[in-house]
Amino acid sequence: QVQLVESGGGSVQAGGSLRLSCAASGDTYSLKYMGWFRQAPGKEREGVAVLNSGTGRTYYTDSVQGRFTISQDKAKNTVYLQMNSLKPEDAAVYYCAARDDWLYGRELWDPAKFPYWGQGTQVTVSS
Repeated sequence: QVQLVESGGGSVQAGGSLRLSCAASGDTYSLKYMGWFRQAPGKEREGVAVLNSGTGRTYYTDSVQGRFTISQDKAKNTVYLQMNSLKPEDAAVYYCAARDDWLYGRELWDPAKFPYWGQGTQVTVSS
């Protein structure tokens, strides 16, 4: 089992920055992917950024490419999401997720493929 705890959400003005953290505990040695998803009111949960824990390769959805950066500190079992140039449409509850098996293609963005989830952290962006 894996436990994930997010932190770092908050309120910022458009154009501002936030850094989210996700601390993993438990059977973290088995994890292959760590991801950040978000869900705005009335919308489906969507993938934002995914990281292959072994290779360090990163993947981003188009809407955040160039603005968000996912990274990891293996020594701390922590994954980060640095969010710059925030827009009002980035406002959502952000969730950290993890998976301990391989993913292919669009599976990277499917929340149902990630068995481990954090509790979520709210990000509010005012215009």
